[in-house]
Amino acid sequence: MTTFYIKHITKYSYSNPVIDGATLIRLHPINDGYQQVISHFISVTNNSLVETYDDFYGNKIGTFLITEPHDELSIISDVEVNITGRLFPDDSKDIKTQWAELNLRKYDADVIDFLKPAPFSGFEEVLNLIQSKKLNEKTPYKVALELCEYVYSNFKYIQGVTNVDSTLNEVWDLKAGVCQDFTNVLLQMVRMSGIPARYVSGYICPSDNITRGEGATHAWIEAYIPFYGWLGIDPTNNAIANENHVRLAVGRNYEDCSPVKGVFKRKVESDLFVKVEISTTKHKEDIEVPPNTFTGSNSNNSYQRNLERIQQQQQQQ
Repeated sequence: MTTFYIKHITKYSYSNPVIDGATLIRLHPINDGYQQVISHFISVTNNSLVETYDDFYGNKIGTFLITEPHDELSIISDVEVNITGRLFPDDSKDIKTQWAELNLRKYDADVIDFLKPAPFSGFEEVLNLIQSKKLNEKTPYKVALELCEYVYSNFKYIQGVTNVDSTLNEVWDLKAGVCQDFTNVLLQMVRMSGIPARYVSGYICPSDNITRGEGATHAWIEAYIPFYGWLGIDPTNNAIANENHVRLAVGRNYEDCSPVKGVFKRKVESDLFVKVEISTTKHKEDIEVPPNTFTGSNSNNSYQRNLERIQQQQQQQ
């Protein structure tokens, strides 16, 4: 078991005061048998009350309102979490038995939403790949790992060539991107193989074996393996997600897992500051949050666009 201390700061600075800000956050780590949240504190501008509820996929959602005028919005999340390593799936059962089990489970409520792939320009190419590799003659576990390795080997990890508006078609044609892009591609490929797969957002923590995405928000998939359950697979690092992956939310796609989104009144320009620090020691220096030094980088009367910039900035570190 490993304990991590995670501090995640998101700050918006506005050119003029805004009012009636309503915000939804997915910054509460999942709490289960493999991930125990020891403590979690969220503080927001004006000490606003954060109310929580569980969504359809079991994610803990926070919401808050700031009705009075404000020219900045800070969201600070402090987490202490214990991560327990998982045993890998026992892949000894007969191949036909495993696929039959998946077929029986495909209409169950916990997997049905994670089976349908999205159409994209590489659809036929992926189908041909699945057929040429004879993936239907392998166990679901081996299929998921082989597709993960394919994405890792055939897509280049390059920051800045994509953004959150990049379509799956563009990423497939570029064969390049960052963790969100790798995850979106693998998500479709695994589903096309007949294996339920869901999107995961979270953090990846320092490790000798992990080289991409440390110290920032991260994304990977979970594939449903028969007689085992959900297995995290990280195509950005060609690794099984284990004790160095901290989960925030799961869903059908990024939209189900986005960390922050909301709206406010008044048309303003805005700047964004994001910082994530992860440590295995409790006593660490505080992250310095800059004052409102608006420089005029964006204009919008909603910070949905800023939400997307958050994900882009964090996942391209």
